[in-house]
Amino acid sequence: MSNTADMTLPPEWDDDERMNFLFSEFKENRDVNTTDWDSKMDFWTVLITKSCRERGSVLVNLQDLNKTFRRKEKSPLGLSTVLQSMARCGKIQKESEFAASVDCGWVSWSVGMLLVKPLKWTFSTLLGSSRVPLEESFVVLDLVKEKAAELLRVYQSSEFSSCSVVSFQELCSLSSDFCTDESTLCMALLQLQKDKQVVVSLHEGEKIVKFCQPGQERVSPLSDVDVGVYQLQRSEKLLGERVQKLSLEADRCKEEARNLLQEGKKSQALRCLRGCKRVEKRADNLFAKLETIRGILDRIAQSQTDKMVMQAYQAGVAALRLSLKDVTVERAETLVDQIQELCDTQDEVNQTISGGVITADENMDELEEELKALLDESKPDSVSGLPAVPTNGLRPSSEPILSSLPDVPHGRLSASTDELEEELNRLTLSGTGIQQKKVTSPGRRLEPTQ
Repeated sequence: MSNTADMTLPPEWDDDERMNFLFSEFKENRDVNTTDWDSKMDFWTVLITKSCRERGSVLVNLQDLNKTFRRKEKSPLGLSTVLQSMARCGKIQKESEFAASVDCGWVSWSVGMLLVKPLKWTFSTLLGSSRVPLEESFVVLDLVKEKAAELLRVYQSSEFSSCSVVSFQELCSLSSDFCTDESTLCMALLQLQKDKQVVVSLHEGEKIVKFCQPGQERVSPLSDVDVGVYQLQRSEKLLGERVQKLSLEADRCKEEARNLLQEGKKSQALRCLRGCKRVEKRADNLFAKLETIRGILDRIAQSQTDKMVMQAYQAGVAALRLSLKDVTVERAETLVDQIQELCDTQDEVNQTISGGVITADENMDELEEELKALLDESKPDSVSGLPAVPTNGLRPSSEPILSSLPDVPHGRLSASTDELEEELNRLTLSGTGIQQKKVTSPGRRLEPTQ
């Protein structure tokens, strides 16, 4: 575990008086001075969690904490009490208890030991000891959840996301940036296993991990199909590496034969060329096998897709059958007939209402004559004074209408101002009943006075 030189320390770390209080032992009874007790507990709780996060670890023990927080040749005396308090509050948990909390229905206890086997186990709880052993490891629960979420995110964004099963060594390489050691990775896997996101198993002496795939809420148990696909993918990877290696070797042989030929060593160049042909033949054979494996993997992927589609079809058929449980053709025809009958009835009602109501004692002719009489009475008096509209026919065609009209004057109509004013006065007087006089005859020309 690192020392204080490798971590960020709080400002009061340089205050001797304050640090002497923080390095002192806790009182046996918290009620004596709750303020001092709580301030000291909060200080060490935050600092322990912060140091673990900066180191990238999720495990702590009392021995490492005493070395990490050593100051002026002194170690804190109350760290044991701090660890016990953090355990009671659910902030940390014993490593053995954390591993045992994983659901055994998802992975047997013997397989679960694969993850914690490299770790040290203690049995102080079984022995009834109330003290915290120096080497007892505790898991910081918030940090292990962060590591588990980071591991799942990195897997989903990596090239391994297309493979549901990956090896433990591949995960070690994948998580090397945020899991500083194998113990941290094991704790993250246990957390994911607890959350039903991964399942760990053993295959031919190798630890393998199956991840939950997109669209699934929880990972399914490891099946023979998963193991078979994992083996095929491993074979594909190995064959691909060998084909690439043989291709590089063939290129090297060709280059060497070309150099020997340029130096005039024809026999040696022929031997290199024969070796190159053998290497290319081996590469072609391996490539053919590689293509066969890839074809099998493609068919497996297609079969899984077909299986998913079939399951969707089955679910759809079941839902459709349930929704049509009470629906029959006869019932549908009956409902359609009832609807048509109701529509016909509504049309008859609307036609009857729009026809109006006529009583039998009313005569339409009498009503029309009375309406005509009312129309004659409602004519204004001024209309009765007008001449009657002629009923005779128009003039015969031999006597045009235009010939009876006066001639159009051809002279220029002009009059003096005095004559116009006199004519205006005359018109005004004639409005009271005096007959108007003609101003000019049709052919007379009025010219204004100069």
